[in-house]
Amino acid sequence: MRLGDKLVERGLISKDQLAVALQEKKNSPKMMGELLVDLGFITEQALSAVLAEDSGFERFDPQGSMVDPELLKMIPLEIANRYRVFPSTVQDKTARLAMADIYDVLALDQVKRYLPPDWEIQPLVCSDTEIQQAIDQYYGHELSIDGILRELDSLREGDLDTAALDDTSGGYTHPVVRLVNAILLDAVKSKASDIHFEPEGNFLRVRYRIDGMMMQVRTIHKQHWGAFSHRMKIMSGMNIADRLNPQDGRFSLSMANKRIDFRVSSLPTVHGENLVLRILDKSSAQVSMRDLGYSQHNFEMLTRMVKRPEGIIIVTGPTGSGKTTTLYAIMNYINSLDLNIMTLEDPVEFELSLIRQSQIREGSQMTFADGIRTLMRQDPDVILVGEVRDGDTAGMAVRAAMTGHQVYTTLHTNDAAGAIPRLQDLGLRPSLMAGNIIGVVAQRLGRKLCEDCRTFKTATEDECRILGVDPADPPQIGQAVGCDKCRGTGYRGRVGVSEILPFNDTIDEMIIADAPLSHIREQARQFGFIPMVEDGIGKVLDGIMDITALTKAVNITDRL
Repeated sequence: MRLGDKLVERGLISKDQLAVALQEKKNSPKMMGELLVDLGFITEQALSAVLAEDSGFERFDPQGSMVDPELLKMIPLEIANRYRVFPSTVQDKTARLAMADIYDVLALDQVKRYLPPDWEIQPLVCSDTEIQQAIDQYYGHELSIDGILRELDSLREGDLDTAALDDTSGGYTHPVVRLVNAILLDAVKSKASDIHFEPEGNFLRVRYRIDGMMMQVRTIHKQHWGAFSHRMKIMSGMNIADRLNPQDGRFSLSMANKRIDFRVSSLPTVHGENLVLRILDKSSAQVSMRDLGYSQHNFEMLTRMVKRPEGIIIVTGPTGSGKTTTLYAIMNYINSLDLNIMTLEDPVEFELSLIRQSQIREGSQMTFADGIRTLMRQDPDVILVGEVRDGDTAGMAVRAAMTGHQVYTTLHTNDAAGAIPRLQDLGLRPSLMAGNIIGVVAQRLGRKLCEDCRTFKTATEDECRILGVDPADPPQIGQAVGCDKCRGTGYRGRVGVSEILPFNDTIDEMIIADAPLSHIREQARQFGFIPMVEDGIGKVLDGIMDITALTKAVNITDRL
């Protein structure tokens, strides 16, 4: 189907407008799309969106995208102008290039001359006007964090125009706007989960949380904090005039081939507003169960549990231990057109295809227990409940399991067996746990050794005692070193340390008999239960973690 006919079919232009354009085309060398834009029948943005959809290429939006300054330096302004291209970001040696004409082979060849020989180019659909807008916006301005800070320090007090910080003011020339974007880009590339902007007496401290640990990345002069927080509040939809009350907001930006959400929280402190940004990378929702770092033994136990037709599977652990990621991975594993999967979450962090997700909103009248009652009338096969917080929710979760549903939820307990007294504290009778709970997964996240710089050493006598091995035959274990890839920390990424307590007739009888948890744990070993500390030790012996990471992830005091 020709472009004009597609636009008519989608209601973007009329048949009469197409007829006029076809008449003009007889006397014009321009492409049909260009003619339709010149005639005012369609906008460049609408046209490029259609072209992106039909071509299968992603569309580039200069307003909502982050730009990699290192890639920008590689492509000269002259090349960008001549071939109507704009360099966006780099991922895995693939340069993402916005193009006014994605089929311009000459443009691709010319740009490739300025890139490393082993790099590929991924074209992005973009209108010519947007290409020019991006060129004008980014070229000619300092984009590195250090360069922007030098630019800010060279300005005199009063030179910063706060009005230019507004998105609608076209204020990208403002150094604070560029500084905010540069820090956001740096944090995402560093795989930070949170960004902390902490005002002190004379300066602003910037820290990232990477792999669960806080890391100071730089300090900024306090005089810039007012404009900086103003910009952040505009982006996240907060009230810029209110500096006395806590506020929450959020915004989204595109980077590489994914959309990144930022959840923003402000809190007044004695030195000014403290801002914390949670980075929500939507690709995290696509994690598989294999990516969670389970040992082969625990992976097989979990897959057997999720194949049970009904019952409750509980994931436990402290805040930040990856419980939501684990639940999403399980949902991805079981998700299919044959199942109706429904969730209740607070909040919905990531959207999952085929799954009906509902949010328990603060201030609304619907609780988790109310939500389960409603979901039961929606013909579900699988129900995910974000957290069991009270007895009503626990009771409704059991009722759902008793009526033939799979139920997944979370609790805050120190270990898997700890879920039993916790549910009892919430008012759930042992007789209701028995026969309805499939199993409990307890987990922590431990820091992984950087594979680019880790070295191996012979374990000391004390380390052998912690690992439970014979000091006369000490193993080789990994140790952190530090390199550019891991910012000198020696660690990069995190891995799950877990234990899985399967429930069966024997365990159910012990729960009803109110057996001590230590007896339940010992009995569960016969059914494949391996304590979390032993799972962590296995990862140390495999060179995935070191002793330091192990001690921060799990309790090893009885081995010291």
